[in-house]
Amino acid sequence: YLSRSGNVKTLEGKPLDTTLIALMAFPSEAAARAFANDPAYAPFVSARQDGSDSRFQMIDNTDLAGTIPYLPKG
Repeated sequence: YLSRSGNVKTLEGKPLDTTLIALMAFPSEAAARAFANDPAYAPFVSARQDGSDSRFQMIDNTDLAGTIPYLPKG
């Protein structure tokens, strides 16, 4: 996890009805999809879905507007 916190504060706009946000990093979209579809993860998916109104969303590191300079790690 990059972050997993219930300390969610909205700085601009209408707050979401969110009590927990987790951010995870994967080396590729394929790796994220492999994680989400891994049979070993299936019991945890069921528990997460049964215990909450949850979303599992994916974002990449592209800049849609093309205005943020890319700074490579290292």
